[in-house]
Amino acid sequence: TTLGPKGRRPLSEANTTLLHNPRRSRAPLRPLGASYEPGAAERPHNKESPMTKRNIPVKMNETYTLGIRDLGIHGEGIGSVDDFTIFVPGALPGETVTARIVAAKKSYAQGKLISIDSPSPCRTKPECPVYDACGGCQISHLTYEGQLALKEKRVRDVVSRLGGFSEDLVLPVLPAAHPWNYRNKMAVPVSQVTGGPVIGYYRQGSHQVVPIDGCLIQEEENNRVLRFAQGFMARHHVQGYNEKSRKGSIRHIMARTGDKGEVMAVIVTATQALPFAQLWVKEMRELLPEVVSIYHNVQAGRGNVILGNTIHHLWGRKTLTATLAGLSFEISPFSFFQVHKDQAEKLYETALDYASLTGGETVIDAYCGTGTISLCLAKKAKKVIGIEIVEAAIEDAKRNADFNHVENAEFYAADAGKLMPALYKEGLRPDVIVMDPVRAGCSEDVLKAAAAMEPKRIVYVSCNPATFARDAKVLSALGYTLKKVRPVDMFPQTMHVETVALLERGE
Repeated sequence: TTLGPKGRRPLSEANTTLLHNPRRSRAPLRPLGASYEPGAAERPHNKESPMTKRNIPVKMNETYTLGIRDLGIHGEGIGSVDDFTIFVPGALPGETVTARIVAAKKSYAQGKLISIDSPSPCRTKPECPVYDACGGCQISHLTYEGQLALKEKRVRDVVSRLGGFSEDLVLPVLPAAHPWNYRNKMAVPVSQVTGGPVIGYYRQGSHQVVPIDGCLIQEEENNRVLRFAQGFMARHHVQGYNEKSRKGSIRHIMARTGDKGEVMAVIVTATQALPFAQLWVKEMRELLPEVVSIYHNVQAGRGNVILGNTIHHLWGRKTLTATLAGLSFEISPFSFFQVHKDQAEKLYETALDYASLTGGETVIDAYCGTGTISLCLAKKAKKVIGIEIVEAAIEDAKRNADFNHVENAEFYAADAGKLMPALYKEGLRPDVIVMDPVRAGCSEDVLKAAAAMEPKRIVYVSCNPATFARDAKVLSALGYTLKKVRPVDMFPQTMHVETVALLERGE
């Protein structure tokens, strides 16, 4: 994307359609085209006279023409008929569409897109051949410029509407240099149907696997593992796993790509034994020379968790080496590592810039995970203290510190909301606190503990703009001023957007 003065993208007809939208609405995360059931917080409502089935202005199976004013956060168009909200998967802001009502509730309805009467200038033909069926991506029917504009607008909306801050605090989104083939980790489900095993991604709103030969957002090394697994299972009549009958063996194929294109492959089974285990190793070594590590994992439980606790190392190295921001990490099948390396580096560079470290600061990294941000901070700080409640992640963080010869970082497996007050009582006075919580955001205890330690700056890294805006409002009431928010497009072709924000303590 070409940037204008001061790094801002020039406004064009293609992106102003998405940026300037007076009507705002949010929706829960669900793939484009899935059946939609918003939670209470997202449902449109009329406070004066709640709608009932008797006064819903639309009828089931009838078609209506409507203008699309916005997108829900999982990619469906939002329009209305007589001020009654209609969600139309596949429609884009600025378009006039015809939709047939396929579901109706008291306060909203879902329509199926029948025709696009007036298309958006941002609309494009998706490059993926199974885009309409697959639930992996939500907005590949938007140009990449349109995707960036949409994500920037979404952050501006929630910062203003949920946080009560000025939209002007939101800086232009950082685009990805390569919006395709960026994911270094793949985990695809395997199913067994009448015709044999099927490997791919789940169809929108279901657990029916859509067969694919490769994924356009995956690095090509991962796609080669997928195609190998398809051929191997067909050649040797290996059965995939059937969720309903709970019969069959192969449940997931997982691949991770590290430095120099080296690959770790993990075959996940519902059975304790891997059929033709040594043959998997033999043929993979012959046909995929880039594979340097092979594992067999057992996941016999119900549910959607990909990896089970039992794992067998079949061949090769036990870990994969991957570099990030000048640091090296040893990756195991269970390790967390950023799936989009280039954008993760931009994210960390922004966080470091906002931290404004000069070498003499003490920094707390709450929700530190496996220590990736902590170790980046340690390069410019006097001391870094990483806190994470997941013990396995802390053990990874300690190993990562040793591997990179970082001696000024300490890691604690603890609840940050409880440990930080204890450290404060012991005399610790951090200059900067960095937060990178899960999608649910920070706990109230952590926010209060952070503010009570009175750091000069708080750097908040978020994968959910809505919960960030909520937490920033709390920190504002506790004496911190929101200075700026930078969106980062970590996952092109999807509705997800990350943010890095700077808050400073008032006088």
